[in-house]
Amino acid sequence: MGLSFWQIAIVVLLVVLLFGRGKLSALMGDMAKGIKSFKAGMAEDDKIASAPRESADGEDAKPVQASATEDETAKS
Repeated sequence: MGLSFWQIAIVVLLVVLLFGRGKLSALMGDMAKGIKSFKAGMAEDDKIASAPRESADGEDAKPVQASATEDETAKS
């Protein structure tokens, strides 16, 4: 029991009548933007996952400098 040509034509006609050509094309454009955004996000996740991480001994980490007010309070 497959779909015949007339059944598909009636469904397409009803969709066009309900949504209109302009709204239907805008919907498809939004769907395409969503797919592109999803693919870009997946590529970004892959890039982050494959990026080298900082070494465990902290060679890549910058030393933290204490502010002057902290030094003064520690001396008193």
